[in-house]
Amino acid sequence: EMSKEQIVERILEYTAEVNFHKLRTGIFSDEDWKKLGRAYGPLYDAPIYIDDSSDISVLEIRTKARRLKSKENLGMIVVDYLQLMHLRRKVENRVQEISEITRSLKKLAREVGVPVLVISQLSRAIEKREDKRPMLSDLRESGSIEQDADVVMFLSVKDEDKTKDTNIVDLIVAKNRNGPLGKIKLKFLKQFAKFLEMEYRFEEEGEEEPFV
Repeated sequence: EMSKEQIVERILEYTAEVNFHKLRTGIFSDEDWKKLGRAYGPLYDAPIYIDDSSDISVLEIRTKARRLKSKENLGMIVVDYLQLMHLRRKVENRVQEISEITRSLKKLAREVGVPVLVISQLSRAIEKREDKRPMLSDLRESGSIEQDADVVMFLSVKDEDKTKDTNIVDLIVAKNRNGPLGKIKLKFLKQFAKFLEMEYRFEEEGEEEPFV
């Protein structure tokens, strides 16, 4: 959804832990410059390939992924986000289109032998529900997302925390084909757009909140 430049800027923000407002204004302290310098070198050499083409298809992703895999050690493919993708042919409706896209991404993961991480929008129906905790049925435009995915995770803030200046977020594991379901508490550093794992154990479904 963002341009290459915006994505690189965001990566630099959370890697260097320099406030993103400073990156936009160019006003840095000496310590900020040191942090940016330490982060820039590894980031410059990192094998990260960003394609910000608009309206990209699975076939185009597949072609580019195969080309990269033949030249480099491809480790992961990230799609941001699913609902921006389209097929190059007409289908009956958007639900069918998303279903075909998710199946194709599943095949792509098997073909190139790497995880494919797909970001998806949620349905607006969640806003009308009293319990705002996201569920698998909230995945927008298709049940095939739930069906095709090996793992589905949501980021969620409790309703009572939304009125507070809180930075605690639940990472909910709503589907896990080869493991347990549950949640992990994360700390969100808003100024760096960064999530950190807290010293909490993984809380499986049905367990009580971990003792603090």
